[in-house]
Amino acid sequence: MASATACTTEPAQEVHLRIVASPELEGVRPLLPEVRQATGVDVTLDVRAGLDMLPPAELGQQFDAAWLTTAAYQQLRLRSADRPLATPTMLSPVVIGVRPKAAEALRAAAGGAALTWADVADAAASGVLRMGLADPSQGGSGLAALVGVATAAAGTGSALTPEDVTCDRLRGFFAGRKLTAPTFTDLAKEYVKGQDDLDALVGEESALLKLNDSGELKEKLELVYPADGIIQADYPLQLLKPDARAAYDKVVDWFKGPQGQKRLTETTLRRPFDPRVARDQRLERLAGTNLFYPDQVEVVDKLLSDYADPRLSTPDHVFFVLDFSGSMRGERIAALRATFAGLSGADRSSSGKFFRFYRGERFTIVRFGGTVLGEHDFTVEDKGDLDELGAFIAGDDFDDATAVWSALDHADTAAAAAATDRSVAVVLMTDGLSNAGMSLDEFLNRHNADPARKVVPTYAIRYGEADAAELDRAAKATGGRMVDANAVSLLDAFKEIRGCH
Repeated sequence: MASATACTTEPAQEVHLRIVASPELEGVRPLLPEVRQATGVDVTLDVRAGLDMLPPAELGQQFDAAWLTTAAYQQLRLRSADRPLATPTMLSPVVIGVRPKAAEALRAAAGGAALTWADVADAAASGVLRMGLADPSQGGSGLAALVGVATAAAGTGSALTPEDVTCDRLRGFFAGRKLTAPTFTDLAKEYVKGQDDLDALVGEESALLKLNDSGELKEKLELVYPADGIIQADYPLQLLKPDARAAYDKVVDWFKGPQGQKRLTETTLRRPFDPRVARDQRLERLAGTNLFYPDQVEVVDKLLSDYADPRLSTPDHVFFVLDFSGSMRGERIAALRATFAGLSGADRSSSGKFFRFYRGERFTIVRFGGTVLGEHDFTVEDKGDLDELGAFIAGDDFDDATAVWSALDHADTAAAAAATDRSVAVVLMTDGLSNAGMSLDEFLNRHNADPARKVVPTYAIRYGEADAAELDRAAKATGGRMVDANAVSLLDAFKEIRGCH
């Protein structure tokens, strides 16, 4: 009797890949069924904010892979040996979406030249451009924009160094920030609600195009690609668990292959890595000059620290102590007045647009000779305030004596009293030797004896025959530094200490 042998087939074990993704990657979710059909890998997507800033080891406790907007900051914090396998999947430059009338005004102010981050900073500082920007401390487009605009402000054409961020150069730019949110997704929702009160939105090209296509805007945003450079998000897919490598490779191969690249650009409006892949005509234009993330983590940490400083929401108060002794007559006072005109918006260079006085900033101008010759407080709200400031500096009440340290003591005391609710600093400019009033030692003794005054740095600008050693000593003793305007120009000397408080 013949016997029958039963044949059984073990069902294939389903392969899973658990991915945690930045909110900007929510748009890939519709592609996951296609990935499963093509690769046999069942991908689950868990969207969470702030992933770009977290260490892979922390993410790997729950997930097999992480899909980030960018891994640049994360990699700076890791040794090369600790960096996980990461594969960029697509590209999207971080740009500025601007309402048509605001874009027209920006172009008019720029004289028809290609628009830059400097132009945006200039308009923001003057109060005519109100914008939304996602929180840089959460990563994503907010961090890319912060690094991009800071790199442009440095003006070196290379990645930021620690020296480039010793002073906050972005106060004017951030004076225009009227809306923020943890992610661009949240930012866009808030922008839609308050679009009548805003002029621009900073974000990834793809997200801004999607917002334009949403039908939720009263008028579509014009995308501005700053000519002084942009940062591109590259959306790396990271392997967190080595035992998920086989599934990870299959998924990556699909997304980097022709079909995956095609579907990514169709679905997300991001730029494919493969130049042969057809793309939306809106993605055909050149993204512009690429800027690069710094290669030192302390640079980004300093930018984030400045951004997160609660004093950023309260404009600075700067006390300018200006020498009006007789030696300043003629060309020297003309240079000083031209410097203040430049900082009030007349300087149309790139650095001038970043370093200009900004809306909300407070000043106390002290003119001195042998005594205080005049003192006036200004708060910049519009051009009229800047004109009034210029008129005050145009005064011709010179004095033949020069009481440098008495004038500085006067401003130092007043600045300490103003330091309770905002960042303060004293900027001292003199072209001669002190020949009246208290000595430098007397000033320093008074400064050091009062705890309230120890928070006030003095930034000294040496001009003409002023004593470099004494000015340097005074500045360093108070936490500031000296700049020699004889080695540069008076305007450049003032620019160098802008934001150093």
